[in-house]
Amino acid sequence: MLILGLTGSIGMGKSTTAKLFAEADVPVYDADAAVHQLYEGEAAPAIEAVFPGTTGNGKVDRAKLSARVVGDAAAMKQLEQIVHPMLGASRQKFFAEAEARKAPVVVLDIPLLFETGGEKRVDAVVVVTTSPELQRERVLARGSMDPEKLDAIIAKQMPDAEKRKRADFVVDTSHGLDPVRAQIKHILAEVVKMPQRRS
Repeated sequence: MLILGLTGSIGMGKSTTAKLFAEADVPVYDADAAVHQLYEGEAAPAIEAVFPGTTGNGKVDRAKLSARVVGDAAAMKQLEQIVHPMLGASRQKFFAEAEARKAPVVVLDIPLLFETGGEKRVDAVVVVTTSPELQRERVLARGSMDPEKLDAIIAKQMPDAEKRKRADFVVDTSHGLDPVRAQIKHILAEVVKMPQRRS
């Protein structure tokens, strides 16, 4: 089974691309959704024990937790020590289910793939991209983000040009869904010819 890492900066169309992979019958593991799920249950007691007052009704209050750990490297490390093993277990379960289905390819949707060294754990990397103008327009249209906050997020992420340079495949989402579907078809045809590369 080949593992494709799917990544891309905010507003590039990564979530949509992930949905189109799923539409093409490729199992997709959404790292962000997995974290959300853990925060809604399994991880909450352990997080409450280390960061008292950051949960309520058995769920993590993301705003309170964020206020406690953002900008505090030691706290962030403690949080990662709680969440990462649980995430690893959820990823293994995903792999086992995909293998049982005899899926030739799976997709790991990981926003900070390069930033966390995740490219070593996949066989090929797909980077989703679009123009900077379209990126801003999409994110600001969500209504939950102001331009300053967006600039801060983009500044923290690896530049798009650098991601594209490191990618095995680049999917441009600037021209609607059909071209993306065609690119996915091409990637799936190509990736099965590639050797397993992950360490």
